[in-house]
Amino acid sequence: MFGDMMGMMTKIKETQAKVEEAKKQLDHVTVEEKSNDELLHVRITANREIKSIEIDDQLLEDKEQLEDYLILTLNKAIQKATETLEAELGAIAKEGMPNLPF
Repeated sequence: MFGDMMGMMTKIKETQAKVEEAKKQLDHVTVEEKSNDELLHVRITANREIKSIEIDDQLLEDKEQLEDYLILTLNKAIQKATETLEAELGAIAKEGMPNLPF
């Protein structure tokens, strides 16, 4: 019984270390999102850190329109980044603890 417990604790620690390493690597994975008409481009890491925003001059003429574009495009980029993050970390967790339901 204690052998199983010790083995499980070791496995958990290994998995935690792999998750932390994956989080660091995901700082270098970039997700890009564009508005439908490509007037706004957003780059964000898989850890959801915004790296760049490119705004076409045409959007600078209408503050309200620009705000709408930013909200929509940033939300789509964050969603993509979150999906990437969850997929990577979920795969590591499943690999490390295959008997747990995910």
